[in-house]
Amino acid sequence: MNKKLKKIMSMVCMTGLVASMVLSFGACSSKTKLIIYNWGDYIEEGTLTKFKEKFPQYDVVYRTFETNETMYPNLSNGYDVIIPSDYMVCRLIEEDRIQQIDWSKLPNVEKNMDPMFRKVKYCEDQKISDSVLSYAVPYLSCTVGLVYDANKITLPEGTTDPKVIWQPLFDEANANKVGMYDSMRESIGVALNYLGYSINSMDEAQLNEAKELLIKQKSTMHPAYGIDNLKDKIAGGELSCAVAWSGDHISILDRIEELGKSEEIDLRFALPKASNWSVDMMCVPTNCKNYQGAMDFINFMYEPEIAKQNCEYVGYSTPNVAARAMLDPEVANNKYYYPDAETFATLEFYYTSDKIEEKYTELWNTVKASA
Repeated sequence: MNKKLKKIMSMVCMTGLVASMVLSFGACSSKTKLIIYNWGDYIEEGTLTKFKEKFPQYDVVYRTFETNETMYPNLSNGYDVIIPSDYMVCRLIEEDRIQQIDWSKLPNVEKNMDPMFRKVKYCEDQKISDSVLSYAVPYLSCTVGLVYDANKITLPEGTTDPKVIWQPLFDEANANKVGMYDSMRESIGVALNYLGYSINSMDEAQLNEAKELLIKQKSTMHPAYGIDNLKDKIAGGELSCAVAWSGDHISILDRIEELGKSEEIDLRFALPKASNWSVDMMCVPTNCKNYQGAMDFINFMYEPEIAKQNCEYVGYSTPNVAARAMLDPEVANNKYYYPDAETFATLEFYYTSDKIEEKYTELWNTVKASA
């Protein structure tokens, strides 16, 4: 082959290579990034795979947080979907940190969301409460109670008295064997509920009493603090009791069975009256870059089979009526997971405001810093 032909062939090959690289780059760049920010251990393992298969145009990035308070400072990172709790949703609406959702893009939600979620009062400000579902879609819900090993802790059958139910967390006989959520509202809420006060109290004397109770508990009981790690500690038999969201009760039961400890640990859940009922909700931040992707994800999460799988995997209660109808009746009809009208009437949402956040943050920081 002469030099001229070689040069021509070389140019042809180089052109082909460049074209191939351009096509390859173009294929990669055609995917739009979709960034999801959710609680840890809060989605069924195959859900994202199924979503990617149905929506191959999205490059899904999935990140997690442990509490609403650790999520809040990170909202400037450009997430497309976030899943905070109801009281945080109300705060984000007030601060214009989330944008309205387009219900015309959510046919699965329109069809399958339990109508009761349109009737509840999500926060103290009625105007904001009325607007919540314009900004957020319920993902899962739960109550807050006590999980305990009935082989080690005895509670009267069927009691709903907060003083009785929470007592094991403050009984020095259980020192080093109790778990507390490393979460401001849950732990302060437990103390207030135990003392007979509202979990939204702003009364200075009541809050001081709750603070002293939690400080004493820390110094004498040496509780294990955490979120997901508590589930392993309970399932492994390290803890006798702990604060728990109702969904964690189901998750812990599964872990106990996996560990072969079902005969050793008789795990139960007790729900005190005037405790918390909360809803974690899918929202779109104002700085979202992929609004259509966010709508596609939220709508996908309301496909009945997907909602059922997430409910069963996470253990929390689904707001999807079609998914609930497919659940084991023992779960679907359990008033701790799906409160009946009588139970629901005794429960409280956490409310939020600048004053509440400031006061509760100060209280919680004092407890955590105590010796």
